[in-house]
Parts: sequence; C-alpha cells; structure tokens
Amino acid sequence: MPSLDPAIRDALEARLRFYRELGVTDFYRRVVGPSQTIIAAFETDTLNAPQEGTPIPPRKPMQSLPPVAPEVAPTDRASALQLIREDIGDCTRCALHKGRNKIVFADGDPNARLLFVGEGPGADEDAQGLPFVGRAGQLLNNMIAAMGLKREEVYIANVVKCRPPQNRTPEPEEANTCSPFLFRQIDVVRPEVIVALGATAATYLLGQRQPLAGLRGRIHSFRGSKLIVTYHPAFLLRDPRQKKEAWADLQIAMRELGLKAKSS
Repeated sequence: MPSLDPAIRDALEARLRFYRELGVTDFYRRVVGPSQTIIAAFETDTLNAPQEGTPIPPRKPMQSLPPVAPEVAPTDRASALQLIREDIGDCTRCALHKGRNKIVFADGDPNARLLFVGEGPGADEDAQGLPFVGRAGQLLNNMIAAMGLKREEVYIANVVKCRPPQNRTPEPEEANTCSPFLFRQIDVVRPEVIVALGATAATYLLGQRQPLAGLRGRIHSFRGSKLIVTYHPAFLLRDPRQKKEAWADLQIAMRELGLKAKSS
C-alpha cells in the first residue's frame, strides 16, 4: 500500500485524537475505491461523559510486570532513584529517543505518600527535563494545592520519559519498553496512594484497557499502593466541565491519606 501524504496523515491523526477525546474507541474501514479508504467511527462510549484519549490497543500482550522490589529505607530512596536514572542513561531503547531534547525522569519527594503518573512529556517538559511544567502542569499544581499539599511533597512521573512526536499517545512498544523504569520508581518511593492521570497511565499501570468511566470512582491496587484513576490535566484544560469529576476523584485519594481540603 502506498504511503500517505504527510499532510493527509497529520490530518487523520488529528481527527483520531479528536474522536478519542470524545470517547470513541473503535473504528472501521469502508472501501470506496481501489486505493481509497475512509476511516469512520464505529463504536462510542458515553459521549455525555467525555474522557481523555483512549490509547491505541496493544499489538501484543502487555509484558509481565516485574516483581515488586524489596523495600528501600527512606534515607536511601533518593540514592536508589538516582541509580534508576543512571540505568536509563542516554536511552536509545525505543524510537522516542530520536526526537527528544531531554529525558524527563521525575520530580518531587522520594518519600512522598502520594505519587502522580502521567502519560509522557510535552514540549515544555522536553525542554526543561521536568514533568508537568507547562499549562497542564500549572493545573496539576493547583490540584495538588487544593488537596492541601505542595508540589515538592508529592512525586510525579510518566509512563514514558521521552516526548512522543506531536504529543501523540505512546505506542505500546514504547510504553512497554519504558514503563519498567516507572515500576522501579514506584517500588522505591512506596507511596500510599497513586493517582493515574488519564487513560494511558491507567492502562499501563492496571494492565487493562477500559474507558475511564469504568475505572474512576473506586480504589484499585498496584504494587502495594492504592491506585485512583482520574482525568489528565491536559484534558481538563480542553473540557473544564470535568474538573468537578476530577475533584471527586482526588477527594478519594485525600480520604485515604487523611487529608483535608485547603480552606479558601
């Protein structure tokens, strides 16, 4: 099959992202000519409750999770995390390294009780080498403050540590290659609560692909921590109506941590 014109490919990718943000999860192809194909929505999921884009289904079974590592003493956690960063090195394990500026490892307290996991770095993160420093990061900072915490009191990481081109969803091979480093970080920090920000983080932490509506509002278990799923801040910027729902998710985390909302 001949390759698509780059402009057509970019337009199709933008359209697919648009549908995913509406909750469309499956597509069919309708042949209209010997060399033409139209991609159309086939099945949608609760358009009344928009959700963050659903990741591309894995092309092969998700790799087995590595065993939970032995607990690291709080005084040694910063050093243990630095060793993980050194293991990553100047990573070339997947194709994402070709377009990155900086590896975005993590940010925050190695002894945090609360850990946030996002999808991957954006342009601002790629430039600074820190997670969630752009507009979505500012919103996440506000969410953390509303929980009665400071950013430096939590730990923040992503499923992949290099920016995907045009901020697209990480491919399964990319996420499966990079996520074991995230699991090692989680094993070192040993947070009481993990908040998965968006469908991609939820998919690769829980090992299952479900609409966010089926994962939100309850407590999951992951590597000895309680895991709560909510919307990605970038999605909340596009659809502020869902901030109330995200706040309800964060309140679950707060109850588990014994936190009280910051008084206004």
